[in-house]
Amino acid sequence: MFDRAVMKTKAAELAAAGVFIGTSSWKYRGWHGRLYEESRYVYRGKFAESRFEKNCLTEYAEVFKTVCVDAAFYKFPEEKYLAGLVAQVPADFQFGFKVTDEITIKKFPNHPRHGHRAGQPNEHFLNADLFANAFFKPCAPFRPQVGLLMFEFSRFYPSDYEHGREFVADLDKFLGALPKGWPYGVELRNKGWLQPDYFACLARHGVTHVFNSWDAMPPVSEQMALAGSETKPALTAARFLLKPGRKYEDAVKNFEPYDQVKEINADARAAGAKLIAQGKATAGKKKTYIYVNNRLEGNALETIDAMLAD
Repeated sequence: MFDRAVMKTKAAELAAAGVFIGTSSWKYRGWHGRLYEESRYVYRGKFAESRFEKNCLTEYAEVFKTVCVDAAFYKFPEEKYLAGLVAQVPADFQFGFKVTDEITIKKFPNHPRHGHRAGQPNEHFLNADLFANAFFKPCAPFRPQVGLLMFEFSRFYPSDYEHGREFVADLDKFLGALPKGWPYGVELRNKGWLQPDYFACLARHGVTHVFNSWDAMPPVSEQMALAGSETKPALTAARFLLKPGRKYEDAVKNFEPYDQVKEINADARAAGAKLIAQGKATAGKKKTYIYVNNRLEGNALETIDAMLAD
């Protein structure tokens, strides 16, 4: 059972050992009474959604030491926006940012948010110069609190790449052109591409493979067991997002409003616990970032609590 005070102590102890565990995004009403106190967001006798949206990161950061900023995936972050986030957290807090999909989408999906570009090739796919100017530059002033920059690649189809090696060749050029010295991670959604040449490419550039639990991906435990999957010994990252085989839309429908665990995923919990143990065992030699989404089991707070259970 999630206990705010206990979690605060555990998260701080883990962070001191280089293990940062938190959630994917943080603005969930289903966490009220567990992580958040509604009274902090009351205005004129009523709960103010806008006040909660604007200020709840401060309360989140009183307990956890990291969070994954999903919002950065949908638009390039402005320095003002990032400064606002940093202002709400303590100095030892670490952010994981999903790099904007303008960089990682090869062909825009047929989705309303892409407007006239829906279904069209993306001219900025793997554009290192655009990344440097539109994403890296705003982040640079906040380097001490940037724990991980993740390039999430949605599933590619044969019309995008006939073979995985073609993607790896493009990825190799892209990674080689990135600003040096930053904590980069790559998250794939093509399970057949988890091959030695992909892992070798990441290792060559000092980039970590982000273990991810997703619809068409093998469980994190299976990814961890693949030879060469630990591509950067000093940095490990994992995102527990969905149960393999489950569609995102189904998880939303089944689990909202994310106020309780509705389906235990024992394999994911065991994998998370193993990553935590490995991180603690190498304290001072590496950093580990683990992010849990509500759509894995129904409530990320309880899932994290289970992963940390002794």
